[in-house]
Amino acid sequence: MRWANFLHFYQPVNQQADILEAIIAQSYRPIISEIKRNPKVRLTLNISGALLELLHKYGHQDLIDDLRGLVAEERIEITGTAKYHALLPLVSEKEAIRQIELDTEALQKFLNIPSPAGFFPPEMAFSRKLLPLLEKLGFRWVVLDEISSGGDVGQVDYSQIYKIKNSKLKIFFRDRRLSNLIMSAVVRSKETLREAMQREISSPNYVVTAMDAETFGHHRPGLEKMLFQIWETEDFEQVKISDLENSYEVKKEILPGEATWASSKEDIERGIQFLSWKDPENIIHKWQWEFTELTLGEVYRMDENHPRFPLVREKMDAALASDHFWWASAKPWWSLEMIEYGAWNLLDTLRFIPDVSQEALEKGRSYYEKIISTAFNWQRTGKIRMMMQEQNKILRIPFKDRTVGRGGAERGVYHAFLDMMAELEKKGAKTGEYEKAILWRDAIYKLKEKLDIYDTINAIDLLRVAIPHKEVEETIEKYKDKYRSLRGGQPEQRGS
Repeated sequence: MRWANFLHFYQPVNQQADILEAIIAQSYRPIISEIKRNPKVRLTLNISGALLELLHKYGHQDLIDDLRGLVAEERIEITGTAKYHALLPLVSEKEAIRQIELDTEALQKFLNIPSPAGFFPPEMAFSRKLLPLLEKLGFRWVVLDEISSGGDVGQVDYSQIYKIKNSKLKIFFRDRRLSNLIMSAVVRSKETLREAMQREISSPNYVVTAMDAETFGHHRPGLEKMLFQIWETEDFEQVKISDLENSYEVKKEILPGEATWASSKEDIERGIQFLSWKDPENIIHKWQWEFTELTLGEVYRMDENHPRFPLVREKMDAALASDHFWWASAKPWWSLEMIEYGAWNLLDTLRFIPDVSQEALEKGRSYYEKIISTAFNWQRTGKIRMMMQEQNKILRIPFKDRTVGRGGAERGVYHAFLDMMAELEKKGAKTGEYEKAILWRDAIYKLKEKLDIYDTINAIDLLRVAIPHKEVEETIEKYKDKYRSLRGGQPEQRGS
């Protein structure tokens, strides 16, 4: 098996120096140092131009030098992206191209990369309008979440490479299950990883995982040690995503769907893939986007030969970052500080434009005040907590409702998992692993009583780590067949 692990390094352009220092000490420096130490490591990374400038600004040139050296040795590759992490499906073609070209310039300047082969859209947010842009800008491939392959997970065939219809671009899809198992720290050692990847390890296929670099050491202290253990194992060949082009053939052409790496099947069906950045029910989002369009319009009207234009344009570029929209979503992400900073960036850009009209300034101030006052009011009155709770109700549906509640063969899925967990409980008790036995006993109770929605890691994911994938799927199919064989007229199917 060939494993292409993708790490995304990102910090907002306004990140405070002390927080950046902590992230560097806990994540970035250990990861880069271990890559240097271990000659077997091959990785694909995304490091935005804005972050490279932050590293340079705060005196971390040694990290930049290390990255440049690893690129020169062809041990890592760096993808292109939007320099300031703009959500590309929601900005104009002109601004998307500018964000991508600015990032490429930064890669050339800091890492001596003339033209990256691959592209990572921030948040893996994809829309079809990006296709001609990426092809025009010379990218060979794009990395997307597997849900973009057909509106659901578990559909990607990792024995082949996918190509976008009517395009030269190839697509590499992120395996969501494995990525989430690692990110959530369910997998915390090379042994548990081997259990989770039994099917993949024994095959000649490849797999692509992708996650934030900050997961290792910063968000999850100690998890970086597991990552370093993985890099030592002989169970699979570590490769860069571009290496896969030489080992597998293009066998299928598809037109990927619009989604992000956090989108669910239900999000796609409801047409709300980009809800966290543009919620039609969120008035703050509406004002943020109107404020953005107002400011951008004034930037476009400015004389590009004016000595102040480069700085105005730079301010506008940074103001397009997706962070303040995300933190205003309240489903569940919320930060008054980031909302204010985003609104202030737009107002500051507007004020810096020479000869801007008084009407535009007043309109900008009005947007700023409405955004901030509404955000404070939502927090003060408890609306934010209510929105978060409502979102949790939508996102967290008990496993019993998702299976038994749907009827038919899906009932077999529910009973298959209960029986597999019961077997694991017996095995734990028999071998003296009483903590495991208790874990599975409690998991069964939670599934039966619909309490699994309160677990950070669902018992279903834990079971898929404990039992080989093939065995799980065979058991599910066996139970589903049993329920398919039931004819109509069963007591539970009759009307009253």
